[in-house]
Amino acid sequence: MPDVRPLAADEVRAAHTLFRAALHRGPMSADQWAFSGRSFEPGRTLGAFVDGRMVGTALAWSSDLVVPGGARLPMAAVTRVGVRTDFRRRGVLRALMREQVDDVAERGEVFAGLHATEPVIYGRFGYGVGTRALRVAARGARLLPSVPTGGAVRVVDPGFPGLPGIYDRARRSRVGSIARPPEWWVNYERAWGVNENLVVAVHSGDDGDDGFVAWRPSETADPTDTTTLAVEDFVAATPAVAYALWEFLLGIDLVSCVRAFMRPLDESLTVAVPDPRTVSIEDVVDDLWLRLVDVPAALGARVYGDADPVVVEVADPFRPGNDGCYRITPDKAERCDDAPAVSVGVEVLAMLYFGAWSWSSLAEAGRVTVDDPAALAHLDRLFALERPAFCGTYF
Repeated sequence: MPDVRPLAADEVRAAHTLFRAALHRGPMSADQWAFSGRSFEPGRTLGAFVDGRMVGTALAWSSDLVVPGGARLPMAAVTRVGVRTDFRRRGVLRALMREQVDDVAERGEVFAGLHATEPVIYGRFGYGVGTRALRVAARGARLLPSVPTGGAVRVVDPGFPGLPGIYDRARRSRVGSIARPPEWWVNYERAWGVNENLVVAVHSGDDGDDGFVAWRPSETADPTDTTTLAVEDFVAATPAVAYALWEFLLGIDLVSCVRAFMRPLDESLTVAVPDPRTVSIEDVVDDLWLRLVDVPAALGARVYGDADPVVVEVADPFRPGNDGCYRITPDKAERCDDAPAVSVGVEVLAMLYFGAWSWSSLAEAGRVTVDDPAALAHLDRLFALERPAFCGTYF
């Protein structure tokens, strides 16, 4: 088994190079590293060693997560997970995940979350798709005059300092959103600092700045060719602000396509244009992968819909302390000794926690063991949300 330990400050660059190699990318340049070297939270980067060689790494940032009802619970934002190609399938990743989730629990963080490069990996460690998003492409689209917009949009200079404040004001009420720690914002500092051609436009309304969008234009050899704008970050306080930012993007000259990487499931751009064929929903993608590290705290913190109480049994092989039965009512969720109506693994509970899927649909797929079929309709109502959860922060 590998030896896993937190890395010292002078070891994190080697860990980052290992991570990039796992993605088939070369190491960062000195100019890039001058910025990215500040994106490591002290004490939260792990290294796995075999015979003194680093063969795997994983990082976490301290964050929080908005759960149904508005409570914000501590969350570890897991990223930069990689294992050397010649050490795959030797227990390195499992050792890293074991050490990391134990550390998360010791820190009192209720959740861990990540974005999965290889989705089949993380279910065995208790992660499930907690939120989903749309991948949208617009070609020659224009908004209908009746679509609510307003305010003003301006392109800001590189180094504009107001983005974290806008994000906190505009997005932090959305269920599924996370806190962006200072280390996350280093992504912008690096992109601007080494001229990675990242453009940012900010929307201002009656109460000040309330949204922004960041994109990279494709580069073509022929300057007369049209361009694709790849939208990497899209933050809006209200649907009207989102539509105003879309209107701005769709009106940029010499652009053939605007492609947004992640948009919420309830954003209806296709019905906001006269020709719905100019907007394509290219895919429904997994957004935030969620891990309930402290199941009692996670279930106890969110609100529920109006339905009869149901007893749910949870199994967590990776953290047996979460095992047991939980009685869920419209008012609370707590451990109990009653017989369960349904049973799930903790990775499936993560898929149900934000209502990304219904209990009935996962039962039909064999992901939920059902002892009382009548309980499924009650669970569907207990866990349903009026508005789909959305993270929208890639890390």
